[in-house]
Amino acid sequence: MPVVFNQELLDNCVELDPWHSRCRALSNDGFGSKATGLSGVIPEDLVPAWYWTDQFAMEIIYHNRILNYKCRTMEPDSATAFYIPFYAGLAVGKYLWFKYRWKDRDRYCEMILKWLQEQPHWNSSGGWDHFITMGRITWDFRRTKDEDWGSKCIYLPGMRNITRLLIERNPWDYFDVAVPYPTGFHPRSDSDVLEWQDFVRNHNRKTLFCFAGAPRDTIKNDFRSLLLRQCMNVSGLCRAVDCAGTRCSNGTSLVLEAFLDSEFCLQPRGDSFTRRSIFDCMVAGSIPVFFWHRTAYLQYQWFLPSDPKSYSVFIHRNEVKNGTSIKSVLESYSKEEVKKIREKVIEHIPKLVYAKPKEGLESIKDAFDVAIEGALKRIKEQKQFGHKWK
Repeated sequence: MPVVFNQELLDNCVELDPWHSRCRALSNDGFGSKATGLSGVIPEDLVPAWYWTDQFAMEIIYHNRILNYKCRTMEPDSATAFYIPFYAGLAVGKYLWFKYRWKDRDRYCEMILKWLQEQPHWNSSGGWDHFITMGRITWDFRRTKDEDWGSKCIYLPGMRNITRLLIERNPWDYFDVAVPYPTGFHPRSDSDVLEWQDFVRNHNRKTLFCFAGAPRDTIKNDFRSLLLRQCMNVSGLCRAVDCAGTRCSNGTSLVLEAFLDSEFCLQPRGDSFTRRSIFDCMVAGSIPVFFWHRTAYLQYQWFLPSDPKSYSVFIHRNEVKNGTSIKSVLESYSKEEVKKIREKVIEHIPKLVYAKPKEGLESIKDAFDVAIEGALKRIKEQKQFGHKWK
């Protein structure tokens, strides 16, 4: 594939963001710069497995893993599926703000589809056996009007049949598959995973719950502000991390420490229905508390338990708005129940992280393995049952 669709974007990383260079964030094969300031927070021998990974770096991480994937073939006629190494999220990112027009936001996607439609293996399937990683939420690629946000990439002719791996999907689009946001933990071996699981299982959690987030003062009846108030009103039982400005951006251990020290972590919707914090929370062994079903339950079916109650707590946002005490709800869980739920969270940590070795871990399957095996399985099923359209 022409480098304009991937490597050239990385080579010009300084231009990918209208405010600052993205080069450090996208370095180290997408993991970003090595994490600092974690000594004394986590086991010393696991510090090298942590990076300040950007939430929009998944396209690079997946591409590097696929290049070394055990099932990769250099003979296209024997392939079950075809991966499209186009960094769609990076390509559109710089054009989402300021003076750029809809033509700027659509240009790269139009270019890649034109190139694909000239390839013989695309034309033999119409895209049914192709899949792509798109490292932003699906709504960044679903513009319906020229003056609206994002590109119209997903709505362009040719994208209809492609399986799309995104950090947030449209729950009503079969071809969208939600995969975990990248977190900072990138285990180097099976032993790293097992040691981390033991660490979060036995960690002394001093507070009942925590909330890390920034209030949205411009939003009427902002739900995050309500959560912060509830947290700060129960002194000693909740740890609040006010993420206004850049206080919680990559480069600080504040959020990780809060999640490690708390039994539960509050997870409202972010700018969209999902947020990276869900995975930071669960990797730290904290139990997520959700207020919208679409934040996780309608998103990450390949990666999370099928029974929401087995790994999380749900409190409808309207109940909170009407005065329900989050503290009281969480205190109603016995120590035995909390331990059981946490164990389910810990059990699923491997499926939520992206391993450091380009070949993957020895025997444990990480988020990449689950995603690719899932994509291959659905493409095989599509071929087997012949449920396609032109």
